Amino acid sequence: MRRTKEGHNGATRVVRGSAALSKKSGATRDREARPKRETLRILVADDHGVVRRGVRSLIDGHPEWEICGEVGNGQDAVAEARRLRPDIVLMDITMPGLNGLDATRAILEAVPETKVLILTMHESEQVVREVLDAGAHGYILKSDADSDLLNALGAIRQGRPFFASKVSQIVLEGYLHPGPRHHGESGELTPRQREVVALLSTGKSNKEVAAALGISIKTAETHRSTIMRRLKLGAFSDLVRYAVRERIIEP
Repeated sequence: MRRTKEGHNGATRVVRGSAALSKKSGATRDREARPKRETLRILVADDHGVVRRGVRSLIDGHPEWEICGEVGNGQDAVAEARRLRPDIVLMDITMPGLNGLDATRAILEAVPETKVLILTMHESEQVVREVLDAGAHGYILKSDADSDLLNALGAIRQGRPFFASKVSQIVLEGYLHPGPRHHGESGELTPRQREVVALLSTGKSNKEVAAALGISIKTAETHRSTIMRRLKLGAFSDLVRYAVRERIIEP
């Protein structure tokens, strides 16, 4: 009887030890199986330093998000997006040189996995349509950034588009009461050609265009010739006027 009791107690101790070990191992497996959330990397493109600082103050408080770069114009936004390959580009529309819409097109062509969230003061139906046509994944207004920015970034990270309530209303009104849509000549150019137009129109030489875009001088010259021929422009001044009219650059 004594031997049986000792055996029973010993077995009990072993079972308890095994249960504890099993519980601990299970917890370890749960921790290992639980995927770590990667840091959300955000590139901010806005020509106003005060806006970039305001965005940083909102994002810095989020432990899983980081601003991986800041730029003040469209060309730099495209270049940094190619170099940094951020998860999201927070993009203003009105910037010197290449505007935000054309920068968005160029970024999505060069880095398809990157998403673009437009942050702007513009809320007209025409601009909203252009943003959607450019392929942006979200659209919020600077006046609503305090309340919408973090929600928008979170939604886009989860693969969902985000549009501010005012913008959604504009889209809905346009859908319910569609009007004529005007397409300019700009639709005839590729995103890369529009980049070239922006650079040339701000006074860059073929050599400087080539250096900015990482292409050969011969390729830059070919782009210029193709653009002038496609748009049926006779002089460089015509190209500048075209760029201003189509809002590829800001006057």
